[in-house]
Amino acid sequence: MNASVKVQQELLTVASKSKLELDRKRYMWMLGPALPAIGIGILAGYQFAPRPLKKLFALGGPIVLHVIIPAIDTIIGKDANNPTNEDIKLLENDPYYATLVKTFIPLQYAANVYACYIASRKETSFLDKILIGISMGAVNGIAINTAHELSHKQDRIDHLLSHMALVPTGYNHFRVEHPYGHHKRAATPEDPASSQMGETFYEFWPRTVLGSLKSAIEIETNRLKRKGKQFWSKDNELLQGWAMSATFHASMVKLFGKGAIPYLATQAFYGISLFEIINYIEHYGLLRQKKADGNYERTMPEHSWNNNNIVTNLFLYQLQRHSDHHAYPTRPFQALRHFDEAPELPSGYASMLLPALIPSMWFKMMDKRVFDHYKGDLNKANIYPKRRAKIFAKFGLVDKSLQTEENSTNS
Repeated sequence: MNASVKVQQELLTVASKSKLELDRKRYMWMLGPALPAIGIGILAGYQFAPRPLKKLFALGGPIVLHVIIPAIDTIIGKDANNPTNEDIKLLENDPYYATLVKTFIPLQYAANVYACYIASRKETSFLDKILIGISMGAVNGIAINTAHELSHKQDRIDHLLSHMALVPTGYNHFRVEHPYGHHKRAATPEDPASSQMGETFYEFWPRTVLGSLKSAIEIETNRLKRKGKQFWSKDNELLQGWAMSATFHASMVKLFGKGAIPYLATQAFYGISLFEIINYIEHYGLLRQKKADGNYERTMPEHSWNNNNIVTNLFLYQLQRHSDHHAYPTRPFQALRHFDEAPELPSGYASMLLPALIPSMWFKMMDKRVFDHYKGDLNKANIYPKRRAKIFAKFGLVDKSLQTEENSTNS
């Protein structure tokens, strides 16, 4: 069959299928870019609400993120439907979805400027500035996921837009480290963005934040070196992104005064932390095995925790179908597939955020799942070295790595 006949068949397929037949959630994806608009509504509620209700609106972001979305997610449930191979091609070529992702950014900036204005007002207390920072940090944390979607595109404009989404949190190194670092090392001990069994989020946070920054600097340094350029070059993408972030924050302080600083600092810290909680969840305890040549096996569906809860997927561009994303990093969110063999989280990401912050609850929920996933052989799991002995004792297992060390010592 020649190329022209194939094209004609594809055109016929497009004609025979409506947009909604291709994707029943087509218009529900608007929830993603609607999130900063919800943030603007929360800020307006705070500005105009009577004093007794102001604190409630100031905390609107965490209430939406940690209470309302998980509740709706639980009620509506899951969707394991997959697009066919033919549908994937059609979905990938539909510009509607890329437009939705990019729409998030101007709304994000409008919300942040409005928040800086409210934080700068004399009648806004210091506590309220912090609470508003937490609410907008939820928006800017999810904006990192918008940056994530754009970071995998090939177009330089998409990379700049990815940096723009990262500007409020100042997390611009993510644009470099994630596609070129994390995707090579995911589900291995060498990856700072893959959490280990027995590792608390509070131990993971500094390891991933500092480790990812270091990795990004190494990646960009090597890229520039291959081009015969130094790190301190105008072509350094990290310096470009950090300059964008510095310009934004300096502009907000110049426009609204030092009163905006508590807000700016809080939203950045909370946004980064929120995103890193999601990182903590995605690969917890999962490990790619090494082949005979010492290299790791390729990333497979079993190396990411997945979930099909509809509402969280709508807000996060199907980030919960994480296995397919790692298998096909450039595949747009609307075409990602579900895999039955992928390990399943007990609930959607939104519902897992708070348990991840409570180590005893998290370990109770997830360690048995890691154990079951590896059919009782935790020698195949990615385990936090400091708690390795404790975990093996807890499950009554023998640590084969210790036996190997003993044999080497005896020989």
